Amino acid sequence: MTKTHKGKVQGKYAYRGCCACLFILTETGMFYAVWRNFLENNSKSGHLLGAGNQAMAVIIYLLLCMIAGRGMRAFKVGVDRKSNLIAAQVLTIMIANVSEILISIAILGDFRLLLKFTHRYFLLGIAQAVVLSAAATISLNLYRRLFPPLQILEIYGDIAQRKLSQKINSRADKYNVVKSLPYTLDRGVISAEIRKYDAVLLNDLPSAEKGYALKMCFDMDKRVYFTPKISDIIVKSSEELNLFDTPLFLCRNIGLKWSQLFVKRFFDILLSGIALVLLSPLMMITAIAIKIDDGGPVFYRQERCTIGGKRFMILKFRSMIVDAEKDGKPHPAGEHDDRITRVGRFIRATRIDELPQLLNILTGDMSLVGPRPERWEHVEKYTNDIPEFSYRMKVRGGLTGYAQVYGKYNTEPLDKLKLDLYYITNYSILLDVQIMFETVKILFQKESTEGFEEERVEEMQQDIYERQKIS
Repeated sequence: MTKTHKGKVQGKYAYRGCCACLFILTETGMFYAVWRNFLENNSKSGHLLGAGNQAMAVIIYLLLCMIAGRGMRAFKVGVDRKSNLIAAQVLTIMIANVSEILISIAILGDFRLLLKFTHRYFLLGIAQAVVLSAAATISLNLYRRLFPPLQILEIYGDIAQRKLSQKINSRADKYNVVKSLPYTLDRGVISAEIRKYDAVLLNDLPSAEKGYALKMCFDMDKRVYFTPKISDIIVKSSEELNLFDTPLFLCRNIGLKWSQLFVKRFFDILLSGIALVLLSPLMMITAIAIKIDDGGPVFYRQERCTIGGKRFMILKFRSMIVDAEKDGKPHPAGEHDDRITRVGRFIRATRIDELPQLLNILTGDMSLVGPRPERWEHVEKYTNDIPEFSYRMKVRGGLTGYAQVYGKYNTEPLDKLKLDLYYITNYSILLDVQIMFETVKILFQKESTEGFEEERVEEMQQDIYERQKIS
């Protein structure tokens, strides 16, 4: 890596750090103005106008913004898309202000101030969202001017992922796959080519060749992107053991601990119950709209698979015509499928059709977060082609999940397996919380709701047979 390139990399980190400081200080400054105004106009809080008390209030809010922003990826300027970055800013503000309502009440010791603080911080949040969204947009646009996309060399294997370089090039602001080479070329030739680029993409190389390429790039200080195999994901969750003078990794492979299962189930019941109460008006309106639209049934039931391959009937608001699958065979919905009703198009795009699954969560068939339950026909087919696909059923299926957040509706089965396996092998309560917040963010992304086109289904099925290098 040249000194110039190293300087650019360090410059990116420094720029993001400056943006993070700008965002946090802006949010905190706006909060301070509101907080001080409240203190000055409330006779009971005059004792809090001292410099020490005000400094403490500012520090607490600043820390809230830092912690929430880090968790929401609100400081990832130049990493995430603009819509994601703005959504992260809004969620950070929401978390900080809701937390501050409780903190403010605790400081003043008067619960009767709840409505006052809620009103003030709600208006503050709107103002902060407008200002921070503008700041994030300007910061991102400037980042793209200062730091051009990485120039990448792709090295591909015998059964490389189709269109991987096209996927990466779709983020033209970050990446540019300039050249592709087969791994079978002379290693000296590949080494000389690697030196010309900022980064290297290893696309499904055999294990020995991938290992050699990784070490080569490490020696040259080159950034490496590679497609993980199933074994790579399992190993990533391993624990380092320093018991001997030989490094050892331990993969426990026991799934979720009993304590994690208990806490996860507790929050499934608690949160789904609260959500059902709060969302009941919306669900009632949706049910009426579906009934008025075509007079058919409100709900749609479909057999899905969850933990241990157990089958259950998933519950959804009906978004398609009554006899959408009258032949009894699964027909994935296309982007412009004429079987989708007028109401159905809206509730599918906004995910409202998924809300009845809160009842599935209460009954224990599903969890709030987990691998998306597949139709048993799909599970049977995909498992025949990719035996490891059954690993997804080591935990309960979820209303949302890792693959739902970081993939798309039409993500290929092998990639969906890898995403969900990462969740299973790295599970924590905090990861569940992160996924739930990320789920809100993906509502801003059109591509996450893309349907299956007929040719896309055929292409996916063909890829399953061609790409079996998953061990």
